[in-house]
Amino acid sequence: MAARLESLRHVDVARVAFSFSQTRKAVSHGRYASLTPLRFAGGASETVRRGRRWRMPQVRDGDGREMLYILTFYLPRFLNMPLEAKLETIVHELWHISPRFDGDIRRFGGRCYAHTGRQRRYDAQASALARTWLSLGPPEPLYEFLRHDFQELVRRHGRVFGQRYRLPKLLPVD
Repeated sequence: MAARLESLRHVDVARVAFSFSQTRKAVSHGRYASLTPLRFAGGASETVRRGRRWRMPQVRDGDGREMLYILTFYLPRFLNMPLEAKLETIVHELWHISPRFDGDIRRFGGRCYAHTGRQRRYDAQASALARTWLSLGPPEPLYEFLRHDFQELVRRHGRVFGQRYRLPKLLPVD
């Protein structure tokens, strides 16, 4: 997606840790995915909160490369959505990534800086981007697995597995 959509070309997927978390209940409502930035506003590695300086610990992949974001999918909930909803969710989370790709999120003006003033508008933009991506004719093998729900993937492949990244806790500097 990042390579095909102009709005997401700034995303270096090699520095995004893709993770999963198991949902406690097999219900359709709740979170489907979340993006965790691994830096503070403007890409800063430290910040001051309530008069105290904090830093974000680094997250590295198996090759030692520093990750700037963790994109977590909540299973089986995410996989049990229709294909279009899965694609919209992926775009929604990737679009949160700052255009500077500095470990911070894309920030909009106002109080609701993560989703513009209205999440509905943000979601509509993510939906349009997902439809655009599909209209560009990406190779089917890139997303074929998303056509299936969790149980079907287990039936076909025996299991669904992936990397889990723990969300880092802020560390006090002083």
